[in-house]
Amino acid sequence: MILYLHGFNSSPSSFKARVFAERLRRLGRGDEFVCPALPVSPMLAIRVAEDAIERHVGEPIGLVGSSMGGYYATWLAEKYGLKAALVNPAVQPYALLRDFIGVQKNFHSVAQLTLQLVEQLRQFDVAKVSKPERYLLLTQTGDKVLDYRAAVKKYYGARQVVIDGGDHSFVGFEQYITPILEFLEKN
Repeated sequence: MILYLHGFNSSPSSFKARVFAERLRRLGRGDEFVCPALPVSPMLAIRVAEDAIERHVGEPIGLVGSSMGGYYATWLAEKYGLKAALVNPAVQPYALLRDFIGVQKNFHSVAQLTLQLVEQLRQFDVAKVSKPERYLLLTQTGDKVLDYRAAVKKYYGARQVVIDGGDHSFVGFEQYITPILEFLEKN
């Protein structure tokens, strides 16, 4: 199973989630893709992801997390001993999101972000990953939302693909689906 965790203010209808799902469908593996809608509440988002993982216990599971989904994927990878591919991951979202408290509107939903919800994020912080070899970091230097250097530092020792330019959406993502799958499936 590939558990794809979308970012804050995103959804299972995001470009990256749709492209990833479509690639797996074309490979005859569409039933392996799981991309739940993550609530704005960190506690509920983690619960949704854990439920998906626990429904597939005994199966190979790989995590793919984009932005906030990368933050959650890191915590889940540490808890369950899973491999994770992280795309422009958030490193300390509780610091960044303080400026976004209030109603959040995006293409797919509307949610209320509160200080309490931002503070909930701290309990899912992984100060240092235990086994960097379980992580693949994909980041672009042109990301204006998150500083790619924080991710490069946090995931030191992990396989890292740092691309000059790009942006937070991760320009050219579709070119990296095959390397992500190869990473997640390699023993």
